[in-house]
Amino acid sequence: MANPVTNAVAAYANAGKISVAPGLTSRDGAQDGGFADFLRKTAETAVDTLKQGEQASLAGVTGKADIAQVAAAVANADATLTTIVAVRDRVISAYQDIIKMPI
Repeated sequence: MANPVTNAVAAYANAGKISVAPGLTSRDGAQDGGFADFLRKTAETAVDTLKQGEQASLAGVTGKADIAQVAAAVANADATLTTIVAVRDRVISAYQDIIKMPI
């Protein structure tokens, strides 16, 4: 079974290889490495991880993959989805706190 640290390092290395997605560019013309670029790369990496989990599940159902590989891919997809939901909840909470601030 793959080491979570190894998976994190591999995901970080792959994040720099992702192409530009429309709609996620910075408005001020900042160069690569800005916050919008980071969010875009993170979202694309998360989507790729979820797709890999789905493909591994399908391969497991059809008998073309080892059960350990399927379990690892599904666990990675689950961890990614849990992280996405946690970040979303924190962003919504921060937005609600900002809205409640007196002007």
